[in-house]
Amino acid sequence: QVQLVESGGGSVQAGDSLRLACAASGRTFRRHMLGWFRQAPGKDREFVAAITWSAWTMYAASVQGRFIAAVDNGMDTVFLQMNDLKPEDTALYFCAATISVGSRSSRDYNYWGQGTQVTVST
Repeated sequence: QVQLVESGGGSVQAGDSLRLACAASGRTFRRHMLGWFRQAPGKDREFVAAITWSAWTMYAASVQGRFIAAVDNGMDTVFLQMNDLKPEDTALYFCAATISVGSRSSRDYNYWGQGTQVTVST
């Protein structure tokens, strides 16, 4: 079992930065890669970024160069630093866990956090 708790969302203006955190716990969480997904109203959930506990990362093209995933093994927490935010980044952001390293498909992620809202205004 894996439990995930996100934090760090908020309302900002275009060009600002936010850092999301995802605290992981449970018996098997270190066997999982953690990913970030987002879902805007009326749209499908989409992959944003993912990171392993050894800090291997992958990103969606839409956030490459602006978002940075990081891991703090001492805190059992992964982070998503979001820079140069744009209105199109507005969404509910989820942290999720998968044993399928390298997967960008939400279907492969078995554990999900509750989500944290990010709103970017012009």
